Amino acid sequence: MRQVPGSSDPLVDELFATTHRLRLFVDGRLAEKGTTVAQLRALRFLAHAAEPMRMRDLSDMLGVAARTATGLVDALERDGLVVRLPHPTDRRAHLLALTDAGRTCHQEAEDMDREALRTATGALDDEDRAVLRGLLARVRDTVAAAEQEGARVS
Repeated sequence: MRQVPGSSDPLVDELFATTHRLRLFVDGRLAEKGTTVAQLRALRFLAHAAEPMRMRDLSDMLGVAARTATGLVDALERDGLVVRLPHPTDRRAHLLALTDAGRTCHQEAEDMDREALRTATGALDDEDRAVLRGLLARVRDTVAAAEQEGARVS
């Protein structure tokens, strides 16, 4: 069966396929500990926050819809990794904080993530890594410039 390309540019298809494959690989490793890349990202933001954060702030940091963040936090809370605290000034809002188990899970997941990514990128030497990072930065910079140009034209 022939694979249908996802875009009009084979390079972009390769980028998407690579990131998708990396995500599946890391998710597979994290599953051994009962977590996912999405959960790790949420735990990471909460672990590095100076204080408990609002759901909306976590949603914005993750770049996902509020409904998606809520489902993610519900699962983390159910597993005892996150707790919802009452907001000190807004009765309708809650703040999110890691539990002790959440901090432990975060650290273990970070270690597994680091090891999985070390394996995935192990064939790249320092020069390869620098070249790839430079090329990816050029693509991001070009997109950002095009977005800025589009904002000025609109």
